[in-house]
Amino acid sequence: MNPAPFRALARVVPAAALLLVMTACTDDSPPSSSEPASPQASTAPAATTPTGRTTAMNIRLTLDGHHIAATLNDSPTARDFAAQLPLTLSLRDLNQAEKIADLPRKLSTSGAPEGADPEVGDLAYYAPWNQLATYYRDAPYATGLVILGHMADGGAERLATADEITIEAAP
Repeated sequence: MNPAPFRALARVVPAAALLLVMTACTDDSPPSSSEPASPQASTAPAATTPTGRTTAMNIRLTLDGHHIAATLNDSPTARDFAAQLPLTLSLRDLNQAEKIADLPRKLSTSGAPEGADPEVGDLAYYAPWNQLATYYRDAPYATGLVILGHMADGGAERLATADEITIEAAP
């Protein structure tokens, strides 16, 4: 028995397996139905926040009488937060970077990451303390932090001096 064909096969099989895995992970396949693809069919991704997180709900924040547009992402935690709206909360400053407020009840953190690195304008849930955290300056990664959404431009500047926030579904 000649071992040369087996050696050649042993070199080709891993490369073929890698090729199969790579092509299985792409979405270049044609539609599976027998209907031709509609040229008007939208392939646009869902709306995203400036931080790149998929949005699920438009909300309105009121800070010192000024309305600020914001969006919540499509996470279980953000949906649980939205179920509590409308809310009016007293804000306290933390570390000259964020305003925090106690929430009426704990939110679900099902499927949430271990923590997050918030950006200016982010709305987040700090699970260990059951608090809403809103960021007007850069802050470091925090374990237990779940990003809920993001404020529109200008919101962070108003947030820095606010003592109260009202959050409601956008009209």
